[in-house]
Amino acid sequence: MDHSAHRAHHEHAHHSSDHAEHGHSGHGASWSMAAKATLHCLTGCAIGEILGMVIGTALMWGNVQTMALAITLAFVFGYSFTLFAVRRGGLDLKSAIKVALAADTVSIAVMELVDNTIIALTPGAMDAHLSDGLFWSALLGGFAVAFVVTTPVNKWMIGRGKGHAVVHAYH
Repeated sequence: MDHSAHRAHHEHAHHSSDHAEHGHSGHGASWSMAAKATLHCLTGCAIGEILGMVIGTALMWGNVQTMALAITLAFVFGYSFTLFAVRRGGLDLKSAIKVALAADTVSIAVMELVDNTIIALTPGAMDAHLSDGLFWSALLGGFAVAFVVTTPVNKWMIGRGKGHAVVHAYH
């Protein structure tokens, strides 16, 4: 275990016992902290996903190709936000990539699964054009539901020293 991981583990253990003594659930992760982590993730996902939808639509790709591009770009932009932040904090590129992957993979995956499921289940949304209100309402509704579902996941992970908790040592 490297020094920073050991420090994070030690701090996590200390916070968990403090919160357990006071009857708090979540093992040291506040809802505010989880919401901020989720919003950070959602921002990158939204930029990547909307960009993918616009590119796929402009190139007249089918739904599968457009969704694949949108999901790929959601991961790229989601990871890049964390990557740039920890690089600014002084971390070398290889370590920064490891932190970004550890911090964001589960959060982005849950967010994309929920968001794209909402879009796929919304009648007509997959065939709506960028100029249609249905396209934007399904997309934004999917992001809203994804935020609500992903925030407790992030709270649980942060409380166990995982997910976005690994980023806090570098800010």
